Amino acid sequence: MTDVPPLLDDYTDKSLLIVDDDKAFQQRLARAMEKRGFTVETADGLGEATAKVRIQAPAFAIVDMRLEDGNGLDVIEVIHQQRPDSRAIILTGYGNIATAVTAVKMGAVDYLAKPADPDDIVAALARQPEDKAPPPENPMSADRVRWEHIQRVYELCDRNVSETARRLNMHRRTLQRILAKRAPR
Repeated sequence: MTDVPPLLDDYTDKSLLIVDDDKAFQQRLARAMEKRGFTVETADGLGEATAKVRIQAPAFAIVDMRLEDGNGLDVIEVIHQQRPDSRAIILTGYGNIATAVTAVKMGAVDYLAKPADPDDIVAALARQPEDKAPPPENPMSADRVRWEHIQRVYELCDRNVSETARRLNMHRRTLQRILAKRAPR
């Protein structure tokens, strides 16, 4: 086991709950966080996570936004109710401003896009409220942000092209062409 990063020296309880339904990602992240000094527990979904939190709320949590059986924001809410001093972050592949704001209001200390580097996650967990996050090295392009927004609305409309086009005020054929293309960089 490697030494605990200096960012975490102030914390005696290094219990960490990782909630993600992508088992391979969850296990890789768990190993990486154990190497960084955390005592890791994992949960595959909302039900399992809330049960573990009610038994013993962790000092830290990394929660995926979209879980097969619910929403990661519900996990953040339960953690914050059980242990208000817990430091939790949301990880998501479907980032948007509204859910980031909601996550922070519910008690999350940060909101990171997947895939996130373990060192960035540790920095986010240890960052003090008055410290600002550094700007991203490779921010998303405007085309990528537009594509992500369209994908999010498409998912929220249960992959109904007509409904998505209506909500985006876009012609259905235009939307179909966009959905058929690969994501821009």
